[in-house]
Amino acid sequence: MRKEELQQLPPERFERITLDSSNAERITKPSLSFWQDAWLRLRKNKAAIVSMFVLVLLIIMALIGPHLNGHDGEQQVLRHANLPPKIPGIEKLGIFNGMGQLGGEKVNLYEIKKVDEYYWFGTDGLGRDLFTRVWEGTQISLLIAFVAAAIDVVIGVLYGGISGYFGGRVDDIMQRIVEILIGIPTLIIVILMLLIMEPGLTAIIIAISLTGWIGMSRIVRAQILKYKGQEFVLAARTLGASDSRIIGKHLLPNIMGIIIINTMFTIPTAIFFEAFLSFIGLGLQPPDASLGTLINDAYKVMEHQPYFLLFPAVIISVLMIAFNLIGDGLRDALDPKMKD
Repeated sequence: MRKEELQQLPPERFERITLDSSNAERITKPSLSFWQDAWLRLRKNKAAIVSMFVLVLLIIMALIGPHLNGHDGEQQVLRHANLPPKIPGIEKLGIFNGMGQLGGEKVNLYEIKKVDEYYWFGTDGLGRDLFTRVWEGTQISLLIAFVAAAIDVVIGVLYGGISGYFGGRVDDIMQRIVEILIGIPTLIIVILMLLIMEPGLTAIIIAISLTGWIGMSRIVRAQILKYKGQEFVLAARTLGASDSRIIGKHLLPNIMGIIIINTMFTIPTAIFFEAFLSFIGLGLQPPDASLGTLINDAYKVMEHQPYFLLFPAVIISVLMIAFNLIGDGLRDALDPKMKD
């Protein structure tokens, strides 16, 4: 019965489907470049994305922060010395309301000293506004870190690229030089440089850059040795491509991800090293401020004025964490082996 019903179906119930052979192998999804694919994977890393927003916010505050409250970071007003933080609006919540310790009692130091102004982060022992000085110090620390990292990238990529690409005796000589530099403690080199040069911004950048490029050069050399013997490089050399074209068009694009990742880890190292030098008195000299000098000044009065140490310590900690999380995210996004 069922077979008879099927045979009785009219021909118009059927529709012939034809396929266009020209569209049979068409890719419906748009193709992505390496960097577009890496960005899509990076966006899945919420910690890295949040760190990017935090880092951008800190950079913006470092640029505009010193101009927000109308106080000069170097102006000394001794009558306003050692004032605790006081922020308009927030003071009504019972925090950052200008209350401090005086003679073992908690009192409003702004009323006692008859100060009508607001100091959002308080003042130091010379009456200088800490809010302005903290963001000026952040600006200096970021400048030192970015310039030192840029110098490390340029020197490290050139040195490691030349050493790995040409190999042979050139590589042997250049690597012996690197081994000698590695054997000398970095702190000794930095101290000698700062003794020769006048302490300041330029001296710190040069001191940090003297040996900071070594790690980058060794990574670049290893990657060049890995890629220079592969087929696409041999094909380019067979077709008559010059050494500079092979390095610039074939080798560097393949190791650019490793360079970016290593740079993101170099920047927080430079920030921490600058803070360390300033903390031990070998960095910037007064009245210039960096996060390291602010922490050094705050360390001396930490017991009685903890707010002095709180703000620069929090900012340098957030910077270190943000750069490291972004570096981890970039490492996962740019490493083809981490594809999900």
